[in-house]
Amino acid sequence: MAALSHLSAPDIRSARRLVVKIGSALLVDRQTGLKQAWLKALALDVAEAKGRGADVVLVSSGSIALGRKVLGLPDGALTLEQSQAAAAVGQIQLARAYEEVLAPHGIITGQILVTLEDTEDRRRYLNSRATMETLLGLGVVPIVNENDTVATDEIRFGDNDRLAAQIAVTVGADQLVLLSDVDGFYSANPKEDPDAQRFDLVEKITPEIEAMAGDPISGMSKGGMKTKVLAAKTAVAGGCAMAIMEGSVLRPLQALANGAHRTWFVAHTDPQAARKRWINAMKPRGELRLDAGAVKAMALGKSLLPAGVVAVTGNFGRGDPVAIVSPDGVILGKGLVRYTAVEAKAIAGHRSGEIEAILGYQGRAALVHRDDMVI
Repeated sequence: MAALSHLSAPDIRSARRLVVKIGSALLVDRQTGLKQAWLKALALDVAEAKGRGADVVLVSSGSIALGRKVLGLPDGALTLEQSQAAAAVGQIQLARAYEEVLAPHGIITGQILVTLEDTEDRRRYLNSRATMETLLGLGVVPIVNENDTVATDEIRFGDNDRLAAQIAVTVGADQLVLLSDVDGFYSANPKEDPDAQRFDLVEKITPEIEAMAGDPISGMSKGGMKTKVLAAKTAVAGGCAMAIMEGSVLRPLQALANGAHRTWFVAHTDPQAARKRWINAMKPRGELRLDAGAVKAMALGKSLLPAGVVAVTGNFGRGDPVAIVSPDGVILGKGLVRYTAVEAKAIAGHRSGEIEAILGYQGRAALVHRDDMVI
């Protein structure tokens, strides 16, 4: 078994960047609509986390459930077109609901709608990451949802557990909490096996653990426990610990801090180290050769600006990995470049303030940002 007795569970009160996934059933009642009391209580949890200095991202389902009620669509399965129409209406309702409960706490909200393509395409991934980093830096709580108005089966995450894990890795979160309708991960389906045991901690997701996930438990969101374990694999690989807990209680994050039943999947590295390892494993598509001043700046942890680049080689696009080399050709590290090879050659040796005049648009100041670099 992978339960750990010698490790202590992560403490949500120590989270520096927290992602919380909220399922439709927790947020919306099919008969009465939005569960206002539960949402207001969750807002207290978010405000408390923000008060401790944590960044918070909410990955929330509910747009289709809210939209279908507004549109009066019948119970049962919806066609793809009906789901997309319901999402279009419901996304407005969902964003407004979060805005209304968080505003009294002085918290600004922002809406981010994504599809699977946004994380699989490196350019879109970097753009999404930059947007969320900017929002978090401004103190905003992003409300993230799958863009159900345009997503089809081919480009869907399919469940918000998977989406939440990907968002957690994208923003470098150190903790992810899945608010579910079960109170953790069990050795078997607890609704079918009275001897099923809940794990407090899972150190490593082994084939044995994955086999225990079994088939989806009746009543859970569409992905079931298998997708939660897959989400955990994504999260912990990115240096993010993940908890599964029953979320219908008022103030679920407070309950988690106070010892509510849950399962923590343990991460064995931190988000920054995991990201650096990911970048370091990539094969460079080109090279950026630096001058001596840029080498010194890089040693101090600075981003790489165009002014410090004396030569650009290779054929790469935005978001591709490139090698960063010294004036005498020694490889100093790797990074994800923010410009194409053609653009990088055009702005190399120039100050960031000259980029707009050269390229015709106001680009990013850094050619390679320090967060996207391994030295």
